[in-house]
Amino acid sequence: MIATLTGELAEILPDGAVIDVNGVGYRVFMPSSAVAKLPKRGAKAKVHTHTHVREDAITLFGFLGTEERDLFDVLISVNGIGPKNALAILSAYTPANLRRSVVAEDLAALTTIPGIGKKTAARIVLELKEKLALPDLAIVIDGPSGRARLAEVRDALLQLGYSTTEARDALEQLPESEESTTEELLRNALKELAAR
Repeated sequence: MIATLTGELAEILPDGAVIDVNGVGYRVFMPSSAVAKLPKRGAKAKVHTHTHVREDAITLFGFLGTEERDLFDVLISVNGIGPKNALAILSAYTPANLRRSVVAEDLAALTTIPGIGKKTAARIVLELKEKLALPDLAIVIDGPSGRARLAEVRDALLQLGYSTTEARDALEQLPESEESTTEELLRNALKELAAR
């Protein structure tokens, strides 16, 4: 199994890169968020990889950090999630944002990812809750009332014309307080969006 690749960035592609390691070019599929952070062509690059073996192909999936790679490994263990869907999820979410959506049971946000329907989103939430440790995020959205408040704030932001990505990012930046009202959370989210 290939765990990391370090070499010259020979080519940057829309869905990954080619990394030249001592004259051998390795084609690596990556989340679009990781592709956007790659250095310029010809620069030295290191990616953490997952080697996916099937009967007809050996495919490398690359990540800039071990946290993304480990989350990818967990995602592909979810029934019905293959490597391409896992890449799409990691292209849309940082690991912290994905954990937050899972804790909040935010199916609506997960279904905005291409290829993820409501049933698959529910399965992701169910299985990831069991497979990931999420204690640091439980404080932010403690219990059903906390989830309901965050869902109301997200819906309000969407109605105001913000994209799902902007709404999700604003929710990620909210202060950790169990006692905040929906109005306070919305006000803080709007301040966060205005500061960008």
